[in-house]
Amino acid sequence: MPELNHSNNSDQREYWTTPNPDKLLPGTREQLEKWIKHSHDMRGFVLRRCDLSGINLAKTAEHPEGFNFQDADLYRADFSRAHLFSVDFQNACLMKANFSGANLHCANMENANLLGINLEHAKLDNIHWGDTVIQEQQAIVEAKKGNTQKATDLYLEAEESYRNLRINLERAGLFEVAGHFFHREMVMRRKRMPRFSVTRSLSLIVDLLSGYGERPLRVVAFSLCFIVFCASCYFFSSGILYQGMEMGFDANKSLATNIEHFFSCLYFSVVTFTTLGYGDVTPQGATRAIAAMEAFAGSFTMALFVVVFVKKMTR
Repeated sequence: MPELNHSNNSDQREYWTTPNPDKLLPGTREQLEKWIKHSHDMRGFVLRRCDLSGINLAKTAEHPEGFNFQDADLYRADFSRAHLFSVDFQNACLMKANFSGANLHCANMENANLLGINLEHAKLDNIHWGDTVIQEQQAIVEAKKGNTQKATDLYLEAEESYRNLRINLERAGLFEVAGHFFHREMVMRRKRMPRFSVTRSLSLIVDLLSGYGERPLRVVAFSLCFIVFCASCYFFSSGILYQGMEMGFDANKSLATNIEHFFSCLYFSVVTFTTLGYGDVTPQGATRAIAAMEAFAGSFTMALFVVVFVKKMTR
């Protein structure tokens, strides 16, 4: 490739920020290494398919600001075995780029295009990924415009991106972050299902209950809310008996008595949900159906919590 004049910074930046077949020739990495001696600013650089394997772009004490690849086009670029500590790839196109064996510790990947990125054996600790990949954000915009097919295609790309990230993060032992991407992967799969299908509705319920097995606190929150809801039903229907006396709301009785009755209903709701069933408090009339439904829901929810909790703890 031609030798660049490093005394003219504007000419160099124009060369690096425009497509140029010369960059595919041997020597591109050496020319880029000459550039980084003078500047860490590589915003908007076009390095499609360039061989940058083994390049050292790690932040140092002499240059603590780190290297900036924001908005760069790095489609199919080869960064294998490269040192990329704390490099900023925000909004960059990293589609099908090769980072195998690279050190990406503390890099910033927020809003980068990560579709098909190769992260095999890469160091992925403390990377800032952002909450969602760019394809999911684009899909939401297209869905609002009414472009259903385009949105579906983008949801599929987002699902593939999340799956790839999850697999590589699991291999690296970063299960907490991998769990986040598994949840997003399943959400993208749900988004591609027919809107009013049974499968999509069931998928949504599983997400709300447990975050697809990644949110055990959701199971606890659902359990508490359902117990209080059922207790309220018992209380306002006066549908349970304790030692022959109805436990429920009575406007003619004092506030203290009504509070005592509500806690009796809450107690009954807890023992029904947990299927303990001591027998000291019994339902009557229509509340029997509510109690049966609560007992069934409680059995299912507790089993779900055990599965989710064990999954998280075994990681």
